[in-house]
Amino acid sequence: MVTTPEQTTDARVPASIEQLEEEGDIAADYVEGILDIADIDGDLALDVKNGRAYVSVENEDPGALAALSDPDTVQALQELTRIAVQTRTGRFSRLILDVAGSRDARQGQLAKLVERAVARLDEGASQASLPPMSSYERKLIHDIAAEHGLISESYGEGADRHTVIRRG
Repeated sequence: MVTTPEQTTDARVPASIEQLEEEGDIAADYVEGILDIADIDGDLALDVKNGRAYVSVENEDPGALAALSDPDTVQALQELTRIAVQTRTGRFSRLILDVAGSRDARQGQLAKLVERAVARLDEGASQASLPPMSSYERKLIHDIAAEHGLISESYGEGADRHTVIRRG
């Protein structure tokens, strides 16, 4: 693939609003194609916030998206969608995909994980290590930990990268 001067694979260069909107459009087309293949009805919503494109898939029937809303399935579909966007734009994508509120549900799970870590700290542990997770989930953990007045840092490489929480 030939990249133009406007296209870059450097993840450190922030994408413009227009580029993020383009990512959202490409992602929505890709996800819509998957929904069509799977014969699943879903309404797509696009948004740009915090330097990321967000694509949400919703349906009024709570069970209609059950096959896709499992957190591991959403994560896999998000990665495939990011690759589709990157292939079309030549830029690294930090796109976030949500299916039937799965991201909110996952954020609730992560909040409970931090609460359990706080309990371990209250019991005398000097720090609490959390399991490996995606960069987006680690960012959420850092935000939740900060809300509790805790210090959090990420350690490890690749699939083993995890967060450690401690008191300040």
